Amino acid sequence: MAALSEKGYSATGLDEVLRSVSVPKGSFYHYFPSKDAFGAELIDAYAAYFARKLDRWFLDEGAAPLQRLRNFVADACAGMERYDFRRGCVVGNLGQEMSALPEAFRSRLHGVLLDWQARTARCLEQARAAGEIAADADCEALAAFFWIGWEGAVLRAKLERSSAPLVLFADTFLAGLTR
Repeated sequence: MAALSEKGYSATGLDEVLRSVSVPKGSFYHYFPSKDAFGAELIDAYAAYFARKLDRWFLDEGAAPLQRLRNFVADACAGMERYDFRRGCVVGNLGQEMSALPEAFRSRLHGVLLDWQARTARCLEQARAAGEIAADADCEALAAFFWIGWEGAVLRAKLERSSAPLVLFADTFLAGLTR
């Protein structure tokens, strides 16, 4: 997962992955029929990991809904800083490589993004119910917009080696919600 978050799928060789977990190269095919099957499992594992992360922040009833979103952003900034901005979002990395990846990855990656959007929309619906955002706010569209912009901000943060793009995007997104 770490190699994919840093280098992406195409640039990550099986030898590197196998060495990192002390598995002989010949044993890989005992576990996976192909690198593509391995990639699909990695997408699923990352999706589950990130869903838990989103739930930890978005379901925190000790914070107001928009603060939950801010807390997620702060955690993401800290995570990227911890790895000197070398690591990003596995789903975003794979999405950028889509032209070189198996076509089956497309629907799997899209499904992950839709899941994240749904989790975000529920948090925004709670913000709407709490009066933090307009009563007529389209929470599903706002959640889609958030993830479209957030993935770009993650890419830019890696490029600049700074959390400034993450903060700028989040602050601008949140300011637009409360107008």
